[in-house]
Amino acid sequence: MSLYVALQMDPIEHVSISADSTFRIGIEAELRGHRLFQYTADQLIFDEGRVLAHGRKITLRREQGNHVTFGDWETVELGDFDVIWLRQDPPFDMGYVTSTHLLDRVREQVLVVNDPFWVRNSPEKLMVLDFPELTPPTMIARDKAAIQAFRKRHGDIIVKPLYGNGGAGVFHLRPEDPNLSALLELFGGMNREPVIAQKYLPAVVKGDKRIILVDGEAVGAINRVPAAGEARSNMHVGGRPEKIGLTPRELEICAAIGPVLKEKGLLFTGIDVIDGWLTEINVTSPTGIQELERFDGVNAAALIWQAIEARHKARNRARV
Repeated sequence: MSLYVALQMDPIEHVSISADSTFRIGIEAELRGHRLFQYTADQLIFDEGRVLAHGRKITLRREQGNHVTFGDWETVELGDFDVIWLRQDPPFDMGYVTSTHLLDRVREQVLVVNDPFWVRNSPEKLMVLDFPELTPPTMIARDKAAIQAFRKRHGDIIVKPLYGNGGAGVFHLRPEDPNLSALLELFGGMNREPVIAQKYLPAVVKGDKRIILVDGEAVGAINRVPAAGEARSNMHVGGRPEKIGLTPRELEICAAIGPVLKEKGLLFTGIDVIDGWLTEINVTSPTGIQELERFDGVNAAALIWQAIEARHKARNRARV
């Protein structure tokens, strides 16, 4: 099987070849005989009924500073591809939402991973609300009095943007911290979105576990340990990845959410678990597969492509 694959992602010439999950997915695609085309979300076009993208064919190699060769620029119909990867990084703003609406228009013709309808309707910090028994106490609100009352109930809390990413704008506020009002004013001046508040989990200093699921099945995990003096464990802000296994509680979490992810076409996801509590379900552009491969020898990229190839075959059989 040779598939024609479009990567909708941030500029591939700037990625870290040792850490970027999309790069690893692309390398694995080429090893399996698939052809690649890359474009960025701002090069997505709807033109009189056609969904187009302006981009370039690419070939990849694991050679720092020389990891991609581009073909000529061309404008192509997305309906001509076999697979489209929706992989640009958040923030999950209206530009991101618009790209999911445009990809919706080709999802009957092309296998889009992850399914754009469910990416749009399953934001990272909102999908966890479907599993209250698995999550720490959580509030989503703009109202200052409500958030103050939440902190009074739970003491230490985490406050973060509802549609942020990479640890940006995440604050740990203790009961005596006088900055809550000012912080909410700052967020309110930036946008009209509510914030998310969660009870602080002290065990985060030992790590925030990223568990990788492929087609609803857990394939492994890495631990992300915050840097000294940091409340955030995200690798974007200095979190240190380390080898770790899965606990019975974490397998229970995966068993509960896995069938839902599979049903929604969320084929590659990364969930965040702290001390046995589910805090996020990452569906936009989850990371961690290169670290998992280095630590445990798990080739998640190959497992992802096996699932994609099986789905593509099933779609073709259904059309016959």
